[in-house]
Amino acid sequence: MNHDTEQKFVQQFSPEQFAALGVDEVAYVRPAVVEGKKVYAIHSADGNAIGMMAGRDLAFAAVKQHDMEPVSVH
Repeated sequence: MNHDTEQKFVQQFSPEQFAALGVDEVAYVRPAVVEGKKVYAIHSADGNAIGMMAGRDLAFAAVKQHDMEPVSVH
């Protein structure tokens, strides 16, 4: 598939389809504050919260343990 064909294909995605891309492969890790404590929230690619960990490294390890790729979000 060339670049123009790929671009046209992606432009046909609905917002829901676009959000579902990578939903089972990528998890986003971002800092958060819960009850005054810093934690790291884990979200699926479609934005659903799927977990929280006390440390960033622990959050990344948990994501990898579930065969997903962790990505930092600031």
